[in-house]
Amino acid sequence: QVAALAQERTSPVERPPGAERVTVPMAAAAASASSPKKPSTAAATLILDDELRKIFYKDGAKGPKAAKRNQMIPLGMHSTFGDFPLDMAPNAWSTVKPKRLVKRSASAPGLGTYNAAFVGLGGVPRGVAPPPPKAGATSMRPVTPSQFRTFYDRGDLPIQVFHGAVGGKIAWKVDLDKLDYHHYLPIFFDGAREQEDPYRFLAVQGCYDLLEKGGPKILPVVPQLIIPMKVALNTRNPTVMCTMMKILQTLVLSGDMIGEALVPYYRQLLPTFNIFKHNNMNLGDNIEYGQRKRQNLGDLIAETLEVLETHGGEDAFINIKYMIPTYESCMIG
Repeated sequence: QVAALAQERTSPVERPPGAERVTVPMAAAAASASSPKKPSTAAATLILDDELRKIFYKDGAKGPKAAKRNQMIPLGMHSTFGDFPLDMAPNAWSTVKPKRLVKRSASAPGLGTYNAAFVGLGGVPRGVAPPPPKAGATSMRPVTPSQFRTFYDRGDLPIQVFHGAVGGKIAWKVDLDKLDYHHYLPIFFDGAREQEDPYRFLAVQGCYDLLEKGGPKILPVVPQLIIPMKVALNTRNPTVMCTMMKILQTLVLSGDMIGEALVPYYRQLLPTFNIFKHNNMNLGDNIEYGQRKRQNLGDLIAETLEVLETHGGEDAFINIKYMIPTYESCMIG
């Protein structure tokens, strides 16, 4: 039996008549096996991060629902048909915390003296003044509702989610070459600060699609994009800031003269960069495995500033230096 099996393995295999022998080159097979996959888009990466966050925080401590409870993102509607009547859903937003009001400082002047809160009636001090409160320059601000949310809920945008693609894709109902960029591009930029799907995915991916196909139609719309970018950066939300800086880099690289057109608006865009410029992780000799996602705030700010200087013309560096004194040129010296 062993000899028969060995003979069957060594004997050539008979092919049926008419069948051709197919040979695959070893180099092609190795190339197909080792070829890197297409990287996921920025919008798809945000969705994957949300799913990963659900695994780590199973109690829901982080995510859209927790952000709504803290009033850091818009509450939205109860359903696709609007809000329920108050008598039918009295506890719809019962878990939402009230907005935090600015409290008066404990050391504020009162009763005609500067340190009245810590001075007794006879002028004898009665305690130690508390330390000064935090400035809150890096604290996250609530994300306000965007125009994109309003237009999408109303059905005024020619887009829908294409569920057939892995990682998500947009199905445009109108050819991108026929869209009015003066109307649609600022709306999509305004929606890039959203933190809830499908608004976030559609807005972020829509920005990349419009910038890819825009060509010469992007440059005249640049002044209308400053306010949406400024509002997104001023949220101080690391996720929103990273998303907007990636879109800003794509905007600069999407056409000629766009980088130079942004130079007069550095005073609106760069103050937040100056606050978070040195926001980096001190890992020592460890490895930051998330660097492929480009979500390190300090590195992304440095990269964005280099892109602005490289494509901003001769006046870019002096204007960046005016807003960020610690910035060093990547082209001089």
